[in-house]
Amino acid sequence: MSSDATPGETLTADVLATLPFGKRVQRARERTGRTRAYVADVMGHSVEWVKAIETGRIGMPALPKLLRLAQVLGVDDITELTGDDRIAAASYTKQEHKALPVMKAALTRYQITPIDTPPEPVAVLNARLRSAWRLWHAAGENRSQIVALLPALLADCQHAARTLDGTDRRRALVALAETYHLAQLFLAFQPVPSLVTLTGDRAMTAAQEADSPRAIATAVWYLGHIHRDAGDAVEARVEAAEQAVSLLPADDDPGHIARRGLLHLAAALSYAKTGQAGDAKRYWDKADKASKQLGDYTHPWLIFGKGIVQGYAITMHNHLVQPVAALEAASTLDLASIPSATRRSYHLIETARAHNLLGEGAAALGYLTKAYQESPETVQYNLHTRAVLPGLAKTGPRMIREDAAALARELSIPV
Repeated sequence: MSSDATPGETLTADVLATLPFGKRVQRARERTGRTRAYVADVMGHSVEWVKAIETGRIGMPALPKLLRLAQVLGVDDITELTGDDRIAAASYTKQEHKALPVMKAALTRYQITPIDTPPEPVAVLNARLRSAWRLWHAAGENRSQIVALLPALLADCQHAARTLDGTDRRRALVALAETYHLAQLFLAFQPVPSLVTLTGDRAMTAAQEADSPRAIATAVWYLGHIHRDAGDAVEARVEAAEQAVSLLPADDDPGHIARRGLLHLAAALSYAKTGQAGDAKRYWDKADKASKQLGDYTHPWLIFGKGIVQGYAITMHNHLVQPVAALEAASTLDLASIPSATRRSYHLIETARAHNLLGEGAAALGYLTKAYQESPETVQYNLHTRAVLPGLAKTGPRMIREDAAALARELSIPV
């Protein structure tokens, strides 16, 4: 009996042991009578995503999602899905940055008693913020660079927001919200989901207290990443984006246009994550229109512009499990138009992800290597990178296995 036997039929122990992960998922789903649509809905993904898992186009997901999938399928023993496949924790979980304790301490430290020293002028706080954003987007180890600045900047913005009055206080609150956005970026792909949520919530609170439509719009963009990763209802995410758009003045100010475009992108990505291709494309078109309004302008720290919209088209199609369309989008992306090494690296990783969906291991490794050259820490902490490199090193095309293993060692990923 072949390992491609119908999932519902009885298999011998020897044949069952050889079943790949996707076939095991399909057997478990069909045994319990669950449809692909049901599993997709509960998992917060598309039906196409479930199909891609079962047919082997998408490999074993990261451990938290794997555990959730087992729960949805009614599987008590996870080895029923994984078989004899070894799950290396370092490959399927988030790697901790060496400075994470410093950021944890900064976010959980509360200054209860009054501080005698006067707050820094908001103009000085904003200048420090601009420096931090430049470091985040620069080539090199972006997390290691900004963590040296964030704790003091966070404390000083908090002090200013508590001490100042009127317009100055509102400006300090906007600066505080931005500082929390940077903290969220540092914490992304770190094993501290509660702190990631905390930064998003605090940024939104500061933005609302500032009564700043720009700050609120930006906070919604960053909260969108958190809620998409958590699988929260797409309707709530899109409603928040639409509300934030309605607060922005309908004028030609580049800052307003950039934020409107980002919010349309947020909606597009939310719909794509749940497989709603038509709605995803409709909102992506709105974001594309906003980027064209800006011409050659790119927002200095939100990095919204033509390049970023085209880059996120790759992610949108990957979410929809449309790797051919993702690579078509990648073929038109001018990386030089994106003035951020971290963003360039991310879009290169997403291009690798599309190639990997098509089983093109050599191309996938090539783009991961290029992404590493752009921004080492962006690649190092990316879950897709950590999940696929061991497979490329062990079972990828023979000509690339040594190079894949070398990159994995560089990133401290066991193979």
